[in-house]
Amino acid sequence: MSNTPYTIDILTLFPETVSAVLADSITGRARARGIIDFFAWQIRDFSKNRQRQTDDYPYGGGQGAVMNAQPLADAQRAVQIHRGRKIHTIMLSPAGQPFTQEKARQLAAISGGIMLVCGHYEGVDERFIESCCDECVSLGDFVLTGGEIAACAVADAVFRLIPGVLAEEACFTDESHWNGLLEYPQYTRPAVWEGRAVPEVLLSGNHAVINKWRREQAEQRTKTLRPDLWEKQGREQEK
Repeated sequence: MSNTPYTIDILTLFPETVSAVLADSITGRARARGIIDFFAWQIRDFSKNRQRQTDDYPYGGGQGAVMNAQPLADAQRAVQIHRGRKIHTIMLSPAGQPFTQEKARQLAAISGGIMLVCGHYEGVDERFIESCCDECVSLGDFVLTGGEIAACAVADAVFRLIPGVLAEEACFTDESHWNGLLEYPQYTRPAVWEGRAVPEVLLSGNHAVINKWRREQAEQRTKTLRPDLWEKQGREQEK
């Protein structure tokens, strides 16, 4: 394991929101152990406007405001100087490519870490995206009021793949989307709850039979709930 933590730098207008989410639970404990790190940078600190303004009216008219390129670009440059390296930069945008488990794996493999940029208002000056961002990522086909929720989701999904964050690799390799399937159903005590019993196979102690059952359940669940994933799984196996 590297002595340098995998770090995610987040450019945001609301650093307290991001820090409050990521400082808790598993990510917070991993950060305390020096395995990962994160920092939320206040974009307004890099504005050259006397009122620390970071947005203006859009050219061509329209509703709302657009975030200026200058404070975003200056924030990115300052963070890269602080880290002493160029940082893979991701713009969080509903116009981006869908974020997937495979994308989380790719980002977790980037040496040192990544930078996430949180947009707001009607969007971000396209010139910043073109000149400063390596890619755009979206949580899905919907729009949020800002990029902070998306940044926390991406950071959490990536952090948990960093070695040492979770107790065992199986903690994420057995989960939904790792191998193209949804995860099998899980049960815990009591064995009977409100008339509903745990499947007998899970009480058998026969791990070969249990693993077979879990695989079958994962396949059936994927077929039923996400036929698109099941079809993709079939295409991958044909290659």
